Amino acid sequence: MSFRKVTKLMCGLAGGSAVLVALAESKGYYFERTKNDANLRKWNGLSVLQAAVPQTWSPSRDHTVTGWDSNWDKRDPLTLTNGKRKIKEKEISIEELNTEVENNKPKATRHIFLIRHSQYNLNGTMDKERILTPLGREQAEYTGQRLAALGLKYDVMVHSTMTRATETANIISKHLPDVEKVSCDLLREGSPVEPVPSISWKPDCAYHEDGARIEAAFRRYIHRADAKQTEDSYEIIVCHANVIRYFVCRALQFPPEGWLRLGLNNGSITWLTIRPSGRVGLRMMGDSGFMPPDKLTRT
Repeated sequence: MSFRKVTKLMCGLAGGSAVLVALAESKGYYFERTKNDANLRKWNGLSVLQAAVPQTWSPSRDHTVTGWDSNWDKRDPLTLTNGKRKIKEKEISIEELNTEVENNKPKATRHIFLIRHSQYNLNGTMDKERILTPLGREQAEYTGQRLAALGLKYDVMVHSTMTRATETANIISKHLPDVEKVSCDLLREGSPVEPVPSISWKPDCAYHEDGARIEAAFRRYIHRADAKQTEDSYEIIVCHANVIRYFVCRALQFPPEGWLRLGLNNGSITWLTIRPSGRVGLRMMGDSGFMPPDKLTRT
């Protein structure tokens, strides 16, 4: 019997949904076969193909699983006390070290609100010309109202020195008049690291220069609380999409090269929490549901 006829008969027995094993399994599917059907024996051992089911994703097969680096911010108490060296050089006893480590343990949780600036004039050739649009100013009002409505006691608002971020922070500040504002050049927009999949939109030197600065900003602002901090803190950082996306990837210990796969609306809120143990949580990512649909942009 010809190969074509055998295939046709197999598909007919399977209800017309079966295909050849070799072809289907090459596409990532496996098949359940009927083993005890007496009618199968006449087809030279060929099984009736009953169903094509996608293979279950397996971490061991498809992904390399790595452990969580509990000292990702280099603020683990044992690191801060330089305990390993002191023990090695017998400068301190185990009991004394344990006491020192306990005294240097963080006690508070840091809540960090990363705000993307509002819509701005894309036609500006210089930063001072890239001011917020009328819609952008509305977006910042909505963001300020939302932050105020959360009823939290914010400790500080840090913002990028770029015009669009500064203007966004100033409008938000009207709704949080008691919160201190601080500007920081490290938070300016840039290209943190060459994205994967790669795109040819920036020369390598851009990643080299911007990447070091944005990483420095991450190390300054994204870390567990100091041991002297006794109460939870709530801090606002008004900056840019690339910076926020990089911060999130780094804080969650995801590959930072994936930052460009994330999207953020203008004026959106991203909420990170950093526990005393160093564990990081993402409570909110790019939330802009507090704005009317016709006010949403992503420029």
